[in-house]
Parts: sequence; structure tokens; C-alpha cells
Amino acid sequence: MHAPPEGSAEILFIGNATLLIRYGDLTLLTDPNFLHRGQLAHLGYGLVSRRLSEPALGVADLPHADLDAVVLSHLHGDHFDRVARRGLDRGLPFVTTPHASRVLQGLHGFHRAVGLRTWQSHTLVRGDSLVRVTSLPGRHAPGPARFLLPPVMGSLLEFGDRSGTVRLVLYLTGDTLVYDGLREIARRFPGIHLAVLHLGGTTLPGGMVVTMDAEQGAELLDLIRPRHALPVHYDDYGVFRSPLADFLDEAGRRGHGARILRCGRGERVTVGAEAVVPGPAR
Repeated sequence: MHAPPEGSAEILFIGNATLLIRYGDLTLLTDPNFLHRGQLAHLGYGLVSRRLSEPALGVADLPHADLDAVVLSHLHGDHFDRVARRGLDRGLPFVTTPHASRVLQGLHGFHRAVGLRTWQSHTLVRGDSLVRVTSLPGRHAPGPARFLLPPVMGSLLEFGDRSGTVRLVLYLTGDTLVYDGLREIARRFPGIHLAVLHLGGTTLPGGMVVTMDAEQGAELLDLIRPRHALPVHYDDYGVFRSPLADFLDEAGRRGHGARILRCGRGERVTVGAEAVVPGPAR
């Protein structure tokens, strides 16, 4: 495997919210979801959703020896599934919510899972490369209904080297809705190079929307104003009701068209502080 250019990250979009991110000597996996097309993801309280797509990689195809950590936004079956649970090494570090950390350690044997409260950080180092992962606010459902779903976090990934110099800043939204608590992200971190947006307008029985739809995704761009944005989590499961095309239209209407990166399953994009370079499909 060849490292991306210095100061840049290569991102492989595997599917749903699963990304393989390589920066210098570091390799991170996000929200590992490797169910196959037709299999059911368990969302809690007896709710399930059928996968409509095939992931670009199987869990066995991952560069296991190079993986440094998993960044997990929350414990839902479309973000961490039984295939990932069986296929990932129990010694692999996870950076996640306190709730998910307790479950991963206590029930599944991932003894290096670290739980972060909002605004807490955890640093990972490999070779001369460093990433500081900071837990950011997220809210998976409106009002009191959020207590029915697992706690969720956004993640800020600040990449650099051992000197502490930050070269590249990525924001993974997690399965959040837009709410006032996200304004603090814009205030604290005004220089985000790439925001990875979990979209789809996930709709539960009864009509409750629990992830950003097209309008909310564009509203978040109004608020955060990252240099670039990568939409994910929009067509892999039957509970998604807001198509990617609607988000692209709304983002364009609000003047964000130039920010949007298009990267299909199995495709790569290289993101640096100054440039974005599309990569070849697998």
C-alpha cells in the first residue's frame, strides 16, 4: 500500500458510513458495516432494515495488519454489525461513545475500546503520524425520543505529526440531526477541510426522522462551512427516505455545489488542506 501525499488523507468509501482513511502511517476504519445485500441490520426495539447494496470490501479484505483504530459513532446495526464483530481483531482499538465502549468491552471482548464524552479527545500515533480524535455533539432523534436510540457522537479528526502540527481536519457528523448544539462545533473548529455528512433522512415507523435529510444536510453546510463535504449514508438501507439527489439539489441551491465531493462505493478520494484529487475505483 502506498501512502497518500504528505499532509493528505486517502479515503476509500466502502459503503453506508464505512470509510477506510489513510494518513501517513495511520489507517482508520469508521463505522464498520459489512452486511451483504439482503441481510438485516438490527436497529433496536425489534426494528430491522434490509441492506440494499453490497459493501465495496468484505471485512476479510481489510488491511488488518495496518489498521490502527476504529472510529465508531454509535452502536446501531448499520454502523457496527455481526459481520464486523466476528471479523475484527479483539485487540483493535475503538474510539467511540462511553455507552458503546462499555458494550464493546463487556459483551464483545474489544478490550481496547475507549469511550469519549463530548469534547474529550484521544490521540493515536503510528510512526511519525498522529491523529487527535475529539468527540463532538450529536443528537440521533428529536426531543425525548433521543433516549430511545443509542447515544451518538460526531468526531473531529485532526491529522498531523508528532510535533503537534495539525495538517488536515476532518469532521465525521455521525447520525445526528441539525440542532443548536452543533453551533459550538463551528465556533470551536472554524477550519474544517472535509465534513463527512451522514444523510438519508432515516425514517422510523410512525414517521420519526432520525438522520439528516437533504434540507438538514444543506443547513449543516450553512453552519459549519467546511472547505469540502462528502455525503455518505444515503441509499444502503430501506429506512433511508431522502435521496442523495435531493441533497445535491438543495446544497447547490444554497451555493454549496463547489464544496460537494462525489465518491461512490469502491471509489477513493484524496483530500489535502489545499486540494482534492479523485482516485480510481478498486
